[in-house]
Amino acid sequence: MNAEKVLVMGASGFLGSHVVKALGEQGCDIRIFTRPSSDVRAIQHLEYEHVYGDVSDKASIKHAVEGCSVVYYCIVDTRAWLKEPKQLRETNIEGLKNVLAVVETANLKKFIYTSSFMTIGLNPSGIASEADTFNWHDQATEYVRLRVEAENLVLNACNTGLPGVVCCVSMTFGVDDIQPTPHGWLIGLMATGRLPCYWDASFSSVDIRDAADAMLLAESKGKIGERYIITEKTLSIKAITTTLTKHLNLPFRFYSMPMWLMTASCWLMERYSWLRGKETRLTVASLRMTRQVKDFDNSKAINELGWRPRPAEEAIAEAATWLVEHKGDTGELSLKSI
Repeated sequence: MNAEKVLVMGASGFLGSHVVKALGEQGCDIRIFTRPSSDVRAIQHLEYEHVYGDVSDKASIKHAVEGCSVVYYCIVDTRAWLKEPKQLRETNIEGLKNVLAVVETANLKKFIYTSSFMTIGLNPSGIASEADTFNWHDQATEYVRLRVEAENLVLNACNTGLPGVVCCVSMTFGVDDIQPTPHGWLIGLMATGRLPCYWDASFSSVDIRDAADAMLLAESKGKIGERYIITEKTLSIKAITTTLTKHLNLPFRFYSMPMWLMTASCWLMERYSWLRGKETRLTVASLRMTRQVKDFDNSKAINELGWRPRPAEEAIAEAATWLVEHKGDTGELSLKSI
C-alpha cells in the first residue's frame, strides 16, 4: 500500500470519482475534498477520508491539503451554457487562485491539474499537439476562455516552483456518469431516442477510466510544467450514432439534421428558455464548439507517460448503456432539461 496521502479535490465529479477509484485500486491513502452537498454515490463504497469545504474558503483548502504529498485537482464548473458567466469565473478562476495560494507553499510532490483539450491551439494541418498554444480567442466561448486562463494560472505557478502537471482531458465517456456530464447527457438523449439525429460536428473522446489512469501516470511520470493531451480519438457525431446503433440494437434510425436547422433550433430553444428564466444546455455557442474540435496528437501522453487508452467507441457504448439503465437515477435524460 502507498503510505503517502493523496488528495482528490472534486471527487464527486465524473473524472474525480474515477481518479478516486483508480487510486483505491493501487491501495493509496485517499482523502477527498467536496462540498457538504456533493453527490458521492459513485464512490460511497470506497474507503477514504472525507474533508468538506469549498474553493472559496482558504481555511478549508488548507485543512484538506495538510499532510498530503499529491493533489489531484478535478474541480471545474462545466456549465458552459450559462447566460451569465460570473458563476463560472468564481469556481474556475477565483477558486483555483485560492487553491494555488495554498498548494504553492505546501511542499507537494505533485499537483495534477485537470484542464481541457479546448485549451489547445488550432494547427493548420488539422492535427494539434501540446506545442500549439491557444490561438482562437475570438471564436471561443467565455467558458473556453476561462479554461485557458485557468490553465495559464497553473503553468505560471509551475514557473515559480509549483510541481504541477497539466492534463488536457477531452470528452470523457463511461459508467457512473451520475450528474451527468453535458456530453454524456447528449449521448443519453441519443440512445433513448429523444435526440435521434446527427449533425456536422465532432467529439474528441476518451474512456473515463483511461482519463483517470492518465492522471495517475502524470503523477508518477509527468514532467513538471508540461501539459499532456488526454484523448483517444475524435469521432464525428455521425460515427457516434453508428456506434450506438451497433452496440445497443436501437429500434429507430438516426437522421441527418442540416447545420442551418440545428443552429436555428438551438437559437429558438435559447430564446424560449431565457424567456422562462431558465438555462439551456444546447446553445448556439455550444453547438459552434462541437464544430471547432479537430484531431489531436496524443503521442506525448503515450510515449512519455506510457498511457494506453482503449477505443473511444467502446467507452461511448458503455456510457450509453449505463445512462439508459440509470436514466431514472440521473433524472436529467429529457429534452425538458435542454
